[in-house]
Amino acid sequence: MDYFRGWYFKCQNGARTLAVIPAAHRAGGGGASSVQVITDSGAWSFDFPYNEYREYKRGFGVSVGGNVFDADGMRLRLKSGSRAVKGCVRFGPLTPIRYDIMGPFKAVPFMECRHSVVSMGHSVTGEVNVNGDIFRFDNGSGYIEGDRGRSFPREYIWTQCHFDGGSLMLSAARIPMLGLDFTGVIGAILWRGREYRLATYLGARAVKIAGQEITVRQGGTLFTARLIEKKPHPLSAPVNGKMSRTVHESASCVARYRFETAGKAVFDFSTDRASFEYEYTS
Repeated sequence: MDYFRGWYFKCQNGARTLAVIPAAHRAGGGGASSVQVITDSGAWSFDFPYNEYREYKRGFGVSVGGNVFDADGMRLRLKSGSRAVKGCVRFGPLTPIRYDIMGPFKAVPFMECRHSVVSMGHSVTGEVNVNGDIFRFDNGSGYIEGDRGRSFPREYIWTQCHFDGGSLMLSAARIPMLGLDFTGVIGAILWRGREYRLATYLGARAVKIAGQEITVRQGGTLFTARLIEKKPHPLSAPVNGKMSRTVHESASCVARYRFETAGKAVFDFSTDRASFEYEYTS
């Protein structure tokens, strides 16, 4: 069976961002695992045999080739030719969302891709050396999510951001189902201790996806995310289990977010610390 499974660990300290993606993928009877690393300045991939990817039997965590990723932190020792990533970071208590981000769609069979949110925010402390560039985290900010299925959506938007007073994530994608397709939306916003959920299963719909911008309406709630200045780096993404597609992520870029309810702005700000993928052609 062709499939993939991957996790996204983002660590941020000031304007510096490090994201690490451990994954396993199978296609055509063969398989492999990998660890991708993305920073503000580049992206690198390290390949491993499939059987070196292991998930914890209890609790949350995975290991790939001796590299460990779990609720306590990350331990990295990656090397391929002249590329090397080494270090350790510790996480503070994770901040899970109230219930599965997929809602009732978690029970729908044969979905192309399923998303999960492990932590909307936690502290990060430690140091990682990426090809000679030292990333130091002193009470930095962390985020963890996951994806599994057969393929990434053909068209999608994803963004995540920590900001003063909270954190947010939003994803919208073209979802094939039963010979048809629709635009699905999932998102969570933590703001001053309160969680807001935006999702197709709660009535959310994307009223605009164009020009590197998305606007989502859900009842009297309106959320807009706009990519202003991208800094894209290539990442490998799955197609029927095989990591044969190239997508581009800006791990730390300039974006604007506006969130309003009942016609009143909850927040409206621009930041240079946003993470963004815009894989729509418009």
